[in-house]
Amino acid sequence: MMKPVQLAELPVVSSRATLLDVGMSDRHITSLVRAGTLVRIRRGQYVDGGAWRSLGRADRHRLLTRGVMLAAHAGTTATHVSAAIEWGAPVWDLPLDVVHTTRCDGKVGRRRQDWIQHGGVLPAKDVTVMHGVPVSVAARTCVEITTITDVERSLVVVNGLLHSGATTEQEFADWARSARYWPHSLATDLVVRLCDMRLESAGESRFHYLCWRQHLPRPTPQVKVHDERGRLVGRVDFLWEDFGVFVEFDGKEKYIKYRRDGETLDEFLMREKKREELICQLTGWVCIRVTWADLANPEILARRVRKMLDSRRPLGA
Repeated sequence: MMKPVQLAELPVVSSRATLLDVGMSDRHITSLVRAGTLVRIRRGQYVDGGAWRSLGRADRHRLLTRGVMLAAHAGTTATHVSAAIEWGAPVWDLPLDVVHTTRCDGKVGRRRQDWIQHGGVLPAKDVTVMHGVPVSVAARTCVEITTITDVERSLVVVNGLLHSGATTEQEFADWARSARYWPHSLATDLVVRLCDMRLESAGESRFHYLCWRQHLPRPTPQVKVHDERGRLVGRVDFLWEDFGVFVEFDGKEKYIKYRRDGETLDEFLMREKKREELICQLTGWVCIRVTWADLANPEILARRVRKMLDSRRPLGA
């Protein structure tokens, strides 16, 4: 899960009125925007241009959320994907140019180009504060996500929230039952059944979903491997123990999380290769490496995995 930029590190969102109060004119604001010194993130709201350009998509969305909150009704809460991002959840292939909110009084404002105001009941007990922004509690956020996107994209967010400890599978399931009559919630139950807190990244969540979607045997995530003396030598991302086949997902998240201080990318990759070889020597298993590019062709990847499994008689059979 990617860590959000700390609140103190986010640039301040300034309204046009604030800039006028400190002595700027509309002409001055316009010239600063043209020069890139300021960036207009939504109508009448601006941030420092250099700071904006240094941020990733998720943190830019967080700034957009703060801009919406400046203009919103006092009882407005960030929900759905906007809440998920404040929680630090990973998102994959979700539009981040639109902020999602819900009002505590149940009223619905009109939809705008960069702002969707959802209806529904949002009692105070379902709201918490993250980084200074009121957001829906994590279990509710999980359910909200399932109402605005498909199962695969939902699982990336939900598994991220579960793995971080922001909520639990039981809390999510309880919330899903209470929201079973929500609009657009037909896929929620499937997400409840497929979610797994052991999955550590968006790529792992997508591969786990691919196995279900392509009718492959369900692998066990995050399996520890020990040597003859019982010492931990590593973990594999997924294992089909009966077949002696494991999967390692190669993604940017792994490089960021597991590279040692001062270690070059080549050194990290060599260390990973030695770890994989040691695991194969100790267990007799074989490895399938999966990348983001592989996930873009699920049928081809599934055939590759199935061929490997078919070539390995289940151990003990």
